[in-house]
Amino acid sequence: MESGGDVVVVGAGIVGLATALALTERGAEVVVVDKETQLAVHQTGHNSGVIHTGVYYRPGSAKARLCVEGRRRLIGFCDQANIPTRISGKVIVAVDEDELPRLDELQRRASANGVEAHRIGPDELADLEPYARGIAALHVPGAGVVDFRRVAAALAEILRSRKTRFVMGAPVVGADRRSDGVRLRLADGASVGGSVAVACAGLQSDRVATALGLEPSVRIVPFRGEYWHLRRPELVRGLIYPVPDPAFPFLGVHFTKKLAGEVEVGPNAVPALAREGYSWGRVSFSDTLDVLRTPGLAALVRRYWRTGLAEILRSLWPPLLLKAARRLLPALLPGDLVRAGAGVRAQALAPDGSLVDDFVFAQDDRVVAVLNAPSPAATASLAIGEEIARRVPV
Repeated sequence: MESGGDVVVVGAGIVGLATALALTERGAEVVVVDKETQLAVHQTGHNSGVIHTGVYYRPGSAKARLCVEGRRRLIGFCDQANIPTRISGKVIVAVDEDELPRLDELQRRASANGVEAHRIGPDELADLEPYARGIAALHVPGAGVVDFRRVAAALAEILRSRKTRFVMGAPVVGADRRSDGVRLRLADGASVGGSVAVACAGLQSDRVATALGLEPSVRIVPFRGEYWHLRRPELVRGLIYPVPDPAFPFLGVHFTKKLAGEVEVGPNAVPALAREGYSWGRVSFSDTLDVLRTPGLAALVRRYWRTGLAEILRSLWPPLLLKAARRLLPALLPGDLVRAGAGVRAQALAPDGSLVDDFVFAQDDRVVAVLNAPSPAATASLAIGEEIARRVPV
């Protein structure tokens, strides 16, 4: 059985759905294909729900530009769709003197990116977050939280009203290029075609891009982020973050006050033994072998083995995680943290062993692919969708 439209979008996470929406607004007929039977199963459904502002990202980068614009679009979309948000603000807290230059750099980036951010001292920090401790902080009032699964569901509802077709439970195994378009071969023997294919495949992005005939410049290495719940949510009012290591594209263990008032602590960043490895017990030998064969892995390990080992130890021995969390919130006690869920970050690795710290797109005359879209992709999704739609000849 064959079916098709003007554009086939592979991936029914929030980036794929936002891309499909942007394409329909340009008049395209769209088919959305996903290997899962439900929407937003992986990165969209397993993230912290934070609405980022763009404070972290290098000025001029795709992350900076699309996060700032995406946040604006996201807030407007949630207002129109009656999706609740909590804009409680964020404090990025410096605990030691050697973190102050990095805090200065974040303030510089915020200013360059047009993000409201204010340098505050210990007294002002105590007014905002009475239990947090630090020698200085950056207050980012525009940060908040939302349930991105609800956003994805609302996007899908609009798409269905526009007659967008969804082909679910359909892994893409290959593609045939034709003079009039591209036809995707699915695992069950069916196919779906269009004039152009767009890949927004998250954890499978490099594999899907390869199946569609591109040669990805990066490879995906999965990192699991584990979360804990705080037994005493009254200790946190909004979002409390450490000052991140600028050489490492992860933000460190932080505190997130969720919509319902519970507080999530984490995530860490440990190597996942499967692309969808949400626990240490979830192992895929083929995925692990794929990572071990990845160009640049040896250089990555040499560069970050101490950081990686520390993350693994915090995962396996919770008192170390508690120690890291207490740097920001000294009032934490043993037993305050309860292990909760986890997500897996699709992190692109360059051949030289560097962790790619920006969104990456690739395309030819028949395929457009997102090769790297980790955080803040959910916040930026509506802007990413517009970016991709502009690249598609419809």
